[in-house]
Amino acid sequence: MNNFLEYKGFSGTIEFSSEDDCFFGKIIGINDLITFEGKSVEEIKASFSESIDDYLEICEETGKQPEKSYKGSFNIRIDPVLHKKAAMLAIAANISLNQFVSSAISEKIQINSD
Repeated sequence: MNNFLEYKGFSGTIEFSSEDDCFFGKIIGINDLITFEGKSVEEIKASFSESIDDYLEICEETGKQPEKSYKGSFNIRIDPVLHKKAAMLAIAANISLNQFVSSAISEKIQINSD
């Protein structure tokens, strides 16, 4: 099951509220909070697309960059044993731990996007 919608290069989450009997979601990967909702699959898809179009129009009018910028660095917390194993493998491969982690993430992303 896929709980994401994509439109014009943007992604949004989809959830269902049994209390309100509707689908709802938010656009991810942007600097703002943009939500959308609908009572049916067709409505949630239309609401998502409309939200993206409205957001892009507002960004254009205000000169704002719509997409969140990523610096390319982040901190993670992992089990110390896993950290040590990764560091040892990086040393054995004569690469930095950053290069090792970047390579591992690249491999995982390629596997999941096939």
